[in-house]
Amino acid sequence: MAAPRLALSVFVLMLAAISLSEAMRGAGPKKCCFSFQETPVAKARVVGYMKTSQRCSNPAVLLKTVRGHQLCVRSSAPWLKEIISYLEAKAAPGQKSHL
Repeated sequence: MAAPRLALSVFVLMLAAISLSEAMRGAGPKKCCFSFQETPVAKARVVGYMKTSQRCSNPAVLLKTVRGHQLCVRSSAPWLKEIISYLEAKAAPGQKSHL
């Protein structure tokens, strides 16, 4: 009689520990990139940008276009720095150009 109670108690305790550890992990990143825009985008077509979460497997930047599309660009793309500089220079004082 004691053995089934002990087994049930151990099972419930393990289930509680697993649930707690999963809850502490939190929600994952909102947006990660898995395919990328390889060709340069015209500066005039971009209105904002946002870096993806550090928890994403591929470091990237999301560019928001005039039409509202989001394009994934590798953080290492040589043409990306020029677009980010352009957006930050264009931003009004006290305003961020991020999405």
